[in-house]
This record gives sequence, structure tokens and C-alpha cells, in this order.
Amino acid sequence: MAITKSAKKALRQSKRRKVFNGSRVRSMRGAIKGVRVAVQDGAVAAEQLSSAYKAIDKAAKNGIIKKNTAARKKSRLARSVAKKQD
Repeated sequence: MAITKSAKKALRQSKRRKVFNGSRVRSMRGAIKGVRVAVQDGAVAAEQLSSAYKAIDKAAKNGIIKKNTAARKKSRLARSVAKKQD
């Protein structure tokens, strides 16, 4: 357990960040799942794709995922949507 004052503060900050990061990850995963479900159902996934891009970009901007990971996720989603439209 934290002993010093600064360690206690760091622990509080860490808990706050964990909650925020967790909600950001959940929203990103939900948006990605929405696109995948739309692709499987044969629905138009363009609206879901833009919301997924937004969620992925926000996660990358805040350091929750790395920049290349975000690019890879977006590329794979776009490819799956384009493949289904053919």
C-alpha cells in the first residue's frame, strides 16, 4: 500500500485513469462490434464505420492504444465492409 503522500496521490490518479480508460476501451470495442454485426447482417455499415473510426481515433489520441494498432483496426474494418459490399 502507498505510504508517502505522493504515492497516495498517484494511486488516486491511477484509479481515475483506469475508469476513464476502461470506458474508452468499452466504447471502442462496442463500435467495432457494431460494424462487424452490420457486415454479417448485410446491412449498410457506413454509419457504424464512421462511429468506429471516431472511437478508435479517440483511444489512440489518449494513448489507450498505439497509433499503428489504431491504423490496423481501421484498415481491417474498412476491408471487411468493402469485401461485403462486393
